[in-house]
Amino acid sequence: MSEKKAVLVTGATGKQGGALARVLLNNGHRVRAVTRNVDSPQARELVRQGAELFPADADDVASLECAAAELDAVFAMATPLEGGIEAETRQGINIVNAAQVAGVKHIVYSSVAGADQKTGIPHFESKYQIEQHLRTLGVPFTIIAPVYFMENLLAPWNTAGLSSGVYALPLPAGRQLQQIAVADIAGFAAEVIARPDEFAGQRIDIASDEHTGTEAAAMVASASGHEMTYVEVPLEQVRAGSEDLAIMFEWINRVGYHVDIAGLRTRYPNAGWHTLDAWTAAQDWTHLLGWK
Repeated sequence: MSEKKAVLVTGATGKQGGALARVLLNNGHRVRAVTRNVDSPQARELVRQGAELFPADADDVASLECAAAELDAVFAMATPLEGGIEAETRQGINIVNAAQVAGVKHIVYSSVAGADQKTGIPHFESKYQIEQHLRTLGVPFTIIAPVYFMENLLAPWNTAGLSSGVYALPLPAGRQLQQIAVADIAGFAAEVIARPDEFAGQRIDIASDEHTGTEAAAMVASASGHEMTYVEVPLEQVRAGSEDLAIMFEWINRVGYHVDIAGLRTRYPNAGWHTLDAWTAAQDWTHLLGWK
């Protein structure tokens, strides 16, 4: 029986942090959830599930140090979506620094697969800077590095196309893409937190499944009951909206992720790995896409 931990979860009202908080609570661990808005619906739901809310800001180091006090572990993550990549690096470093000052026994940082490969992708490089800083702190750490999220398919820029029967990505139809379900990130992170000695000092790329765009479109079609056609989006169309994402998809097509998925499933069966087929089958496509 694993020892029950007291864990600080950053990003707790988001996808990764929220999923991890739920898994940890279900496993009997104590969760302190960091949020800037304790009155948000997501925060109230965490309280209902048994989490302790702690108001803190990733740009307020003192608040982070208080949040991490007297805990066993910190799940650290940062995002460029609100303030950009410089803010992501700054905030990620603030979180791990605060964990060190507070004396936590283990830092689990969620990065991205491939960030240590000099990809030149801005939002990969920002995470790698946090990784490098984390290694200097002298605190036991584990870096988990997920690939492309299955949940990206549910983003607003994708659902409009899906509702009209188009599964679109800026990759050739036959290009394999490794993906991961957010639930699997949480399941694996919970395994790491429960057994820190086993994972200390490691950097582990994680993925759930791998399929081509054509195969993925067929899975969505089967799950939704609607015809779905794969369309390769011109890279220049992506670049017009985001140079960062264009560089990422160029890298995916040229190099890509190379996670040993079969090995992960064998070594860590309790993480609850999803196949892409099972994940698509579990979605409520009628509700998501506004179909009658």
